[in-house]
Amino acid sequence: MQQKTREESLALATEILELIESETLTIEQKKKIVEDSVSNFTNHVTKAILTHRKSVSHDFSVVEWEDEGAVFRDTMGDEYIDCLGGYGVYLLGHRHPNVVKAVEAQLKRYALHSQEMVDPLRGYLSQLVAAITPGDLQHSYLVNCGTEANEMALKLARLATGKKYFISMEKGFHGKTMGSLSASGKAMFREPYMPLVPGFQHVPYGDADAVEQAIRMLIATGETVAGVIVEPIQGEGGVNVPPADFLPRLREICDQYECLLIVDEVQTGMGRTGTLFGVDHWNVVPDIMTLGKAFGGGVMPIAAMVAKKKWWGKMEDNPFLLGSSTFGGNPLCCAAAIAGIKTILEENIPQVAKEKGDYIMARLETIRSQYPDILTEVRGRGLLIGMEFADNSLGYTLAKTLFGKKILVGGTLNNATVIRLEPPAVISYEQLDYVLACIEEGISQLSKEMKVAR
Repeated sequence: MQQKTREESLALATEILELIESETLTIEQKKKIVEDSVSNFTNHVTKAILTHRKSVSHDFSVVEWEDEGAVFRDTMGDEYIDCLGGYGVYLLGHRHPNVVKAVEAQLKRYALHSQEMVDPLRGYLSQLVAAITPGDLQHSYLVNCGTEANEMALKLARLATGKKYFISMEKGFHGKTMGSLSASGKAMFREPYMPLVPGFQHVPYGDADAVEQAIRMLIATGETVAGVIVEPIQGEGGVNVPPADFLPRLREICDQYECLLIVDEVQTGMGRTGTLFGVDHWNVVPDIMTLGKAFGGGVMPIAAMVAKKKWWGKMEDNPFLLGSSTFGGNPLCCAAAIAGIKTILEENIPQVAKEKGDYIMARLETIRSQYPDILTEVRGRGLLIGMEFADNSLGYTLAKTLFGKKILVGGTLNNATVIRLEPPAVISYEQLDYVLACIEEGISQLSKEMKVAR
């Protein structure tokens, strides 16, 4: 592709900004955005993204342009109910006014920190995180996304303990940077990058005996174990809820063998599962917790690692030994997170998520009992719900059917056997009733087609 001249590049930038800054679009502009988006993803992003989406892989005309509450709109003004929720990002919905107001207020003051002076919002947010997290979690390291937070957690565990190995879970997902990917338990993501970071032993999720056995064998053969990393409820792995004694047992095992319990709350945190944090279902206090997704109030990208003071010692000698994120904890993102936390507490979002989640689960269980050959299981907590289908094609077909009804749902990456429902807590019961009616109608149709095929 021939490089554009300075004048051509300037003209292109001007044209794009005119679209961004326009309050209304002409029909020609709307069509152009759609055409440009497909062309740009094909030639300048990754074409495969267009074809790997569960709901809209064969419809390139839907280009998101506006959002609010529990909906987004495409360039043509069509409205879609968001039951994917950015895989957990939009707990407070799209552009919650409280969060937008805080970001706008901070933007009028200053946008990014100097890197050298003390930036107060990073301190205020860290203080607030210490106030809301369980037990004696106290120190935060603020970053930009969940995988980065998990990288910091793994590094801190090795730094604090002087030990090397980690126990992680089959089907676990902690991100796709090298350390986080090494902890993740899905071969599809790992195989292209082998060998990964050494020192990770995977065991079945929910099996505390397997965790203890792995630790004992490592120690018996001369290795050292820095920590156990786990999601309270697996999201990407298929919305898997562990046995009731699993996390309490992990806490006991980590104490016994003097290794750290690292809990990845990137998807389960901030009220999504019906309690403020996933570990709250089992009254467990981890040594390190990671936060992300909904942590930015659904407006700004921010994540955090928060740890107990007792593990922070070596940071006092060199605060940049762990990391030095240029944009981590920037003022705009901190303002969004602070406003998001206030809104979550003020509106009792965990309770809202529990009540609406129970409502959805009850309806889905009724549907499952009617069509067990199609929908084999319904599971989850709060507004993190998984619908497991008899095979991948059934889930994929339902996702496409729902999108035709202007409803967006999500699979687990590259797999639609389990369809995730992660709507915003602000979704109305009227919207939920429409979604559930469409799910029932779609599954009923799948059942009829299956009987005809037989």
